[in-house]
Amino acid sequence: MKAVTRLLVIPLVVVLWELLSRGLADTDFPPPTTIVSRMHELWFSGPVGRAFLTDGAVANLMPSLGRMFGGWIVAAVLGVALGVLLGRSRTAIDYVDPLVEFGRSVPPPLLLPVFLVLFQTGLATQLATIVFGVIWPVLLNSIDGARSVDRTYTETAAVFNLSRVQRLRVVILPAASPKIFAGLRLSLSLALILMVISELIGGTDGIGYQLLQAQRGFDGAGVWAAIALLGVLGSVVNALFVLAERRLLGWHRQAARG
Repeated sequence: MKAVTRLLVIPLVVVLWELLSRGLADTDFPPPTTIVSRMHELWFSGPVGRAFLTDGAVANLMPSLGRMFGGWIVAAVLGVALGVLLGRSRTAIDYVDPLVEFGRSVPPPLLLPVFLVLFQTGLATQLATIVFGVIWPVLLNSIDGARSVDRTYTETAAVFNLSRVQRLRVVILPAASPKIFAGLRLSLSLALILMVISELIGGTDGIGYQLLQAQRGFDGAGVWAAIALLGVLGSVVNALFVLAERRLLGWHRQAARG
């Protein structure tokens, strides 16, 4: 019953939005049907052989997703590697911790002018913005996960004379993986946000660039269409990540229940 009630909330909000926006008749606050129609016109009215994607979708959606996932993957690899190394070395973390705390406190959009000076406009600036903002939750969760590995596991590994590489692969990474995945999931949402911000300021294509162009052209429906598309993308990416996490960490849930 509760699940049915939750499902009813979404269509109820959409219907209320439709009625309210049609009553106001404001071009800056279009009804959902107009937004969906504009989304279809901009991105999903292409040929069947191309999964209905228009030329505009191929020219803008694909580069945005490439930047988003590219920056996220780079930050994930660096964050996990550095986090596990720092988490297993108390001496190293004592020296590095002030730098980590300072870095995580700097809002990534504020560094866009710096990246623009260093790399000029283009892919390098956008990737640098995404990587800098995304790496912190991955790094901090990886440090915390590596720190919190039960000493019983590491002592057992020592008894079996496992090498450092074997301890890392068999003991430390599996034990730290729940917290690492929590950081990866949070960083994925941040990657989407920073992708849009970097395209708004230094981009020549992408969803953020299209949103900016729609705003400059007083295309209210186009602005809302871009916002709605970003919301859908965020929900789909998060759902896929949760599905992958459940499959990869199924053993952890079973161990916790046992």
